[in-house]
Amino acid sequence: MYALYFLLWVIFNGQITLEICIFGIIIATVIFAFTCKFMDYSIEKEKKNIGNIFRGIRYIVTLIIEIFKANVTVVGMILSEREEVDPVIVDFETDLKTPAARAFLANAITLTPGTITVSLEENEYTVHCLDESLADGIDELVFQDLLRELESEDK
Repeated sequence: MYALYFLLWVIFNGQITLEICIFGIIIATVIFAFTCKFMDYSIEKEKKNIGNIFRGIRYIVTLIIEIFKANVTVVGMILSEREEVDPVIVDFETDLKTPAARAFLANAITLTPGTITVSLEENEYTVHCLDESLADGIDELVFQDLLRELESEDK
C-alpha cells in the first residue's frame, strides 16, 4: 500500500525529480500511517499482500497457459473428423472456503474454452463441458491448488 501511495504521487506529479520523490516519501508515509491507525491495516498485512502479489501473478500465468491449452483442444475438436461433439454437464464440489476464491474458480472455468460454469451455490459447481474429454479431472483443476494457497495466506 505504501508503494502504491508513492507511485500515485509520482504519477499525479507527471515527472520524477529529487524534490518530488522526497515529498512523495513523506506524504506516502503520512497516508500509510493514517491507513494503519484508522483503517485496521498493518505492516504484517502489507507483507502478506506483497506475497500474494507473486501468487496472483502465478495464478494469472497458469490461467493463460490453461486457456491456451484448452484453445488447442477445442480447435482440435473442431478440425477433427468427428461430426458430433458429446456435451456433458458435470457437478462437483470444492473445498475452497472464501466466496472470492470460489468466484475466481468459476471465472477460470468459464474463461477456459469449452467449459462454462452454469451454477455456483456455496461450494457446488455445475459446469457445461463441450465434450466429455474436457470434463475429465475438472474437480481437480490446478486453479484450486493455487486458490487454496492464496486462501491460506489470507489467514
